[in-house]
Amino acid sequence: MNFKNIGYNLGVIATITVLFWIGALKFTPSEALAIKFYVSNSFLMSWLYRLTSDQGVSNIIGIYEIITGILLIISFWNSRIGLVAGYLSAVIFLCTLSFLITTPGIWKLSDGLPVTDFFVIKDLAFLAIALQVIGKNKPGEPPALLTP
Repeated sequence: MNFKNIGYNLGVIATITVLFWIGALKFTPSEALAIKFYVSNSFLMSWLYRLTSDQGVSNIIGIYEIITGILLIISFWNSRIGLVAGYLSAVIFLCTLSFLITTPGIWKLSDGLPVTDFFVIKDLAFLAIALQVIGKNKPGEPPALLTP
């Protein structure tokens, strides 16, 4: 049993699932409101609010996440698409992780230990998957499902 490939495939499938789920939520008013504080304080993303409404920004992010999820599915058979999907995924999770330094009040103390909004911290694992997708789909490598 090849645990390395099983782990890779499971990680990518989990990332796809989260991108579809969270991407779909972006089309709801409650999610658009929930992300506004984070996105509006981000030096990487706040400019989006100059283009459109709160819901419009959320929709743009949702579309990006869903398209990235679709490309990750295709990455199992097409390494060129996989490379693009890996980079697009890395951008998503780097942007989200940047909230840890751009969002006022995101860090709090609980019993003397620093804590934050855990939906942001989980993106460290997803960033690791994105980097694996990039590495697995570099030019000259076979697509993920064809690797022994």
